[in-house]
Amino acid sequence: MKPGVDPHDFALASDQMAALTRAKLVIANGLGLEGGLATALKNVKADGGRVYEVAPDVSPLKYSDIEAAHAGETAAEHAAHTHGEFDPHVALDAGRMAQAAANIGKQLTEATGDATFTECGAKVEAQLKATDASVRDKLAVIPPARRILITDHEAFNYFAKAYGFEIAGVVIPGGATDAEPSSADIAQLVATVKAEKVPAVFSNTAVSPKMVQAVAQEAGTDVRVVPLFVDSVGAPGSGAETYSSMMLANADAIAGALT
Repeated sequence: MKPGVDPHDFALASDQMAALTRAKLVIANGLGLEGGLATALKNVKADGGRVYEVAPDVSPLKYSDIEAAHAGETAAEHAAHTHGEFDPHVALDAGRMAQAAANIGKQLTEATGDATFTECGAKVEAQLKATDASVRDKLAVIPPARRILITDHEAFNYFAKAYGFEIAGVVIPGGATDAEPSSADIAQLVATVKAEKVPAVFSNTAVSPKMVQAVAQEAGTDVRVVPLFVDSVGAPGSGAETYSSMMLANADAIAGALT
């Protein structure tokens, strides 16, 4: 996936599919995040290929354990219109991605017989633990009362749990980016923004910000729309070209918006 591509609906070209079938190891996020790749990954497995899904091995959160995003909605109802039992958006917790790096290194060693990959995974694990610490330092300036997030879709459960935030609402219901909020959803979210005196709502660089902008406009002129790198790293020159720089850029943007 190139930078700026939404993984929820990404589809493979024929040459990319051919590359997957030739690979010794295919690494995916898993838990339904790559909805457009479900058939392709299933076919790779059916043909005897090796697919490693990262998210199931980093203690994924159950939707049933996550407070429902909308008032009056039970956790069971909430889970019914998301990806499935588990939230797949593990990447916005740098601590979990540190564990993922170590796991990927071991999987590459098993697939290739080369122990160097395990060593590399351990090095990247240490680097991402340092990234995690830096993210916490950047976010420490935000007072507890202002640690409230309203985002374009439900991708920040892991971020909120890891870094001490409350998710007050999402613009697009469910965990995907292709759903359409109802007028009632929008009205309720606008009311939440006003009631909580939220200074900013956060959009996703990989999808159109029009729905987030509509919420901010209805809520009042003082509400800012702040873009974050949610489902993709940034393009060259963005300052978010790598996973670590993406997380640090997001932390800077959130801290700036909420302080």
